[in-house]
Amino acid sequence: MSEVTHVRRAAVLGAGVMGAQIAAHLVNAGVRAVLFELPAEGAEPNAHVQRAIARLRKLQPSPLATAAHAELLVSANYEQHLEALRECDLLIEAVAERLDIKRDLFARIGPYIAPHALVGSNTSGLSINQLADVLPEAIRERFCGIHFFNPPRYMRLVELTPSEQTAPWVLDQLETFLTATLGKGVLRARDTPNFIGNRIGVFAIMAAMHHADRLGLPFDVVDALTGVAIGRPKSATFRTADVVGLDTLQHVVEGSTERLRDDPWVDYLKLPEWMRRLIKAGALGQKSGAGVYRKLDKEIQVLDADRGDYRPAEPEAAPELQEILGQADAGSLLARLRQAEHPQAQFLWCIHRDMFHYAAYLLAHIADNARDVDLAIRWGFGWQRGPFELWQAAGWRETAAAIQADIDAGRTLAAVPLPDWVHRIETVHKADGSYAPSDGVYRPRSALAVYQRQYFPEKLLGERPAAHGETVFETEAVRLWNLRPDIAILSFKARQHAIGSDVLDGIIEAVDIAERSFRGLVLWQDSEPFSVGANLKQVVAALDADDYPILERTVARFQQATGCLRDSSIPVVGGVRGLALGGGCEFLMHCDHVVAALESYIGLVETGVGLIPAGGGCKELARRAAQLAADGDPFPFLRRYFESVAKASVAKSAREAQTFGLLGPNSTVILHPDEVLHVAQQQAIALAEAGYRPPLKQPLRVAGRDGAATLEAFLVNLRSGGFISAYDYEVAARLASVLCGGDVDAGISVSESWLLHLEREGFMTLLRNQKTRDRIAHTLKTGKPLRN
Repeated sequence: MSEVTHVRRAAVLGAGVMGAQIAAHLVNAGVRAVLFELPAEGAEPNAHVQRAIARLRKLQPSPLATAAHAELLVSANYEQHLEALRECDLLIEAVAERLDIKRDLFARIGPYIAPHALVGSNTSGLSINQLADVLPEAIRERFCGIHFFNPPRYMRLVELTPSEQTAPWVLDQLETFLTATLGKGVLRARDTPNFIGNRIGVFAIMAAMHHADRLGLPFDVVDALTGVAIGRPKSATFRTADVVGLDTLQHVVEGSTERLRDDPWVDYLKLPEWMRRLIKAGALGQKSGAGVYRKLDKEIQVLDADRGDYRPAEPEAAPELQEILGQADAGSLLARLRQAEHPQAQFLWCIHRDMFHYAAYLLAHIADNARDVDLAIRWGFGWQRGPFELWQAAGWRETAAAIQADIDAGRTLAAVPLPDWVHRIETVHKADGSYAPSDGVYRPRSALAVYQRQYFPEKLLGERPAAHGETVFETEAVRLWNLRPDIAILSFKARQHAIGSDVLDGIIEAVDIAERSFRGLVLWQDSEPFSVGANLKQVVAALDADDYPILERTVARFQQATGCLRDSSIPVVGGVRGLALGGGCEFLMHCDHVVAALESYIGLVETGVGLIPAGGGCKELARRAAQLAADGDPFPFLRRYFESVAKASVAKSAREAQTFGLLGPNSTVILHPDEVLHVAQQQAIALAEAGYRPPLKQPLRVAGRDGAATLEAFLVNLRSGGFISAYDYEVAARLASVLCGGDVDAGISVSESWLLHLEREGFMTLLRNQKTRDRIAHTLKTGKPLRN
């Protein structure tokens, strides 16, 4: 094996939609990225790249961890800066999806590629062997396909596709880098058109469109049937087409038709005529304002293809189908769909049947094993289960017989029989591996060292679940457990890990046990979210009973729970991925260290329900501002913190949470969510090894009534401009007073206990207000804030 290539600097060739976003994600991960494009005419040769970087700032969801990350991208062009390639450890080509353009570019840059560099193409389906042929021979073993899915920051899937000359160690190094550094789920594809994800996923979309047209189903009804109802994304089929762009979908579907001429289903891999007419008219979907759907004023409308006009969308399945889809058992669900005569039921059976048929026919050709296909569809298309999982859940042999019966009766899209291996096995996924038809074995998971950092990787149906450690202490609300003898792990058990009084009691007892028996404690949940915050149903129940004393005791108990994390005699490390809102955020703020996945969305959102943080969150922000104030004035920091909390803002990445003051600047941000627990345990060990002592409480200098008055003046302007309501003002003014230390002189020092007292007092005052009660009730009912 060659020396390990450490990717410190990367070049992305092509500043289009994909290239620019790949470069953005590289800088998200701390990799210096040089973004290349053709030179522009005029005074600024890098104008094309600079415009691409400017577009990155505007895209939503943002491809950048923070807006400031755009400044880390280096602009370059092919005329002036090819020498810069010699300093790059990784090159990723992402130019137009044309073989001639890509081959010309590789021929041009070949002489400038460093001897150690790894090289890849982001092609979504062109031949990797044909691209490799134009590279210098010495580079070919270090070249392969590196196919990101759009948007690269958020879509987990990356397909690695070797050429015939790619060295195995190159694939291992790239898989390790893409997994640990960029946070991706890596699958190894074969050099076939569209690889794995797009080959199966795009077929599923086209099969749905074909059967919808054949059965005369409206587009909005199809989306009601093919979204969350069957475990696929909410955007379903036609909304997905609009989001992707109808012209982009046309390019993906029909751009590979020539290479798929031997595919028995090739006649169905083309857009319907009505969609071609939309594209010709410039109705390209979301980006043009109209496509299959459009928004007219506040009304969502859907295209009626027969009339050629739009009507109000009514996305609802027939009552008979709603009853069938309510079946919990996958086997009985598909059987009932197959037997029902309703067109919507026949539609769902046909799209599943044809997908199963297609995936089975192609498996040996496009992938090593069934696991790779299922994960490709999960990670690349957002399905809860892949096609082979769905088939297995429905009963492997029974479903295979039903598919073969439809093939024999001429009801399928292609007349080819199921491959022989389908009839030889009882199940495709087993506890120890997934079926690999090329050699007839069940292939275990990769043994690459990087996967040893993932204690609880995403499991497929039928795989052996990961061992969940040894339980040390457990209640109905929390579990204290361990994977190694010196570090305890504390997890919540409530739905969405909401925090009720039982969780608070459990935390306090668990910390006491951990202090006696372990060297460190990690606060981590076995699934996302980390926590949605307080259990509002418990709050409402107490309010309905006018039991304010118990509410006040609960708030004090909350502060005691966060305080015991901060004051513990052993280091406490928080491990977070996904949402951490309100009280969940406050728990993290009281940990000695936080390990956060980049895709952690953290916020103190209490003002959205007419309250202020009262689990020590305000106290922590005031403490952090005082620590950061080198000149003794905490107000500049408090103002920034105040604005994010007053607006109930949620950070759009862990990096942004650092700028909000919710995560400390020395928090550890990693990109793979499945590595959080491993890294958190290592941080706890490091703190313990360093002779950990809990931080001493010190008086905190506050901004006082002068600081609060300045913040209130800011609120007056917002109120005058109609940006906030009168009650928004009242809640935010209370927040300002607490953050600034109450009615005291500016620059005075106060104790942490004083700030906690102000939190409790402010929280209970607001809780007694009917407008806050209305906000809480509205949020519980609708999931949305009320601006009363």
